[in-house]
Amino acid sequence: MSESTPQQRLERLRSSIDNIDAALVHMLAERFRCTQEVGILKAENEMPASDPSREARQIARLRSLAEDAHLDPEFAEKWFNFVVAEVIRHHTEAAATVVDGEE
Repeated sequence: MSESTPQQRLERLRSSIDNIDAALVHMLAERFRCTQEVGILKAENEMPASDPSREARQIARLRSLAEDAHLDPEFAEKWFNFVVAEVIRHHTEAAATVVDGEE
């Protein structure tokens, strides 16, 4: 006989998922704090908001990491592209702020 019921196991698994989701949110928040600093640095130095060659290297790296982790590389790339679109939006806003003299 099992030590736990299916419901108890489900609750334990969901608790782990909730903890992972919380960690992901905190990690994304930290990532965006860093990329916002990058955006300000780029804006102050008149650098482009986007860096296609870095993005290509990152996609290749993340696809490889995903494969190693048994995660769909297509999903990892879609996630990265979603995050990068938001980062570029932040960088563009930072550039506009610096140009307007608000920084």
